[in-house]
Amino acid sequence: MHFQKPCVSFALLLGVLFFRVCNPAAADSFTPPATIFIAAGSFIDGSDRAERESAYLLDEKAYGHSATRNGGWYENERPRSQASSAAYAITKNLISNADYAVFVRESDYPSPGVEEATWQGYGLIHPFERTRKFSWDGQKPPLGREQHPVVLVSHADARAYARWLSVKTGQLWRLPTESEWVKAARGNDGRAFPWGENFDPTRLNSHDLGPFDTVPVASFPGGASPYGLLDAAGQVFEWTGDKAGKDRFIVKGGSWDDKGCGICRPAARHSRPAAIKHILIGFRLVTP
Repeated sequence: MHFQKPCVSFALLLGVLFFRVCNPAAADSFTPPATIFIAAGSFIDGSDRAERESAYLLDEKAYGHSATRNGGWYENERPRSQASSAAYAITKNLISNADYAVFVRESDYPSPGVEEATWQGYGLIHPFERTRKFSWDGQKPPLGREQHPVVLVSHADARAYARWLSVKTGQLWRLPTESEWVKAARGNDGRAFPWGENFDPTRLNSHDLGPFDTVPVASFPGGASPYGLLDAAGQVFEWTGDKAGKDRFIVKGGSWDDKGCGICRPAARHSRPAAIKHILIGFRLVTP
């Protein structure tokens, strides 16, 4: 299997080129998120029956019930297979509140947050009160959470940040495809977790040992992927650029709310409505 990089809009490309010509010094005055280079070549995508079975067993041990097995949570994973990619770079860390704050201030874009009626309409198990510690005060992130991953951002919000960053830096940025995300999170050898075959709750922010909350990005260096990607398991789910039906997009990675943690494997996948602003979803970006 070979996947192609998504097309970039001609208007955005022209905007970036115009920025480079007319503002040669501006891009140099801003430090974009640190990235990791992912070389072109093959990798293992998807999962087999044995990996999915192991994931169900992890969940059953952690939760004491078989809800994920009964719900067939991992049955829509792509079959384990050899895939290949072109080269790209991906942000080493999730986009943080501090990263996003520059965008909000410079563009006057709405800050992360959600109204109670909207939240209730999502039908989630988390009460609205739990969202308050993640919601911003005007254009300022929650105090003490500047280095936490930004959440309460929709798919459109993530793409708006990518467009802004493209113009700000003079290089193109976008959400990763699912395959790009998997390769960066898993390496080339098809391992079950970023660090290896066996689940280790000390290597990620999950509900197994974590505070049931986000933590600063890069708090778990022991959970790095072979490429050095951090927080690819646990912490927060991540938007990708891949659609999953009408107005839905694939999210990857698991979250601080999960334990077990079958859902934290790079092969695991599910989708969320594009418009949702969730306390469990953030994002990172890629650049060609």
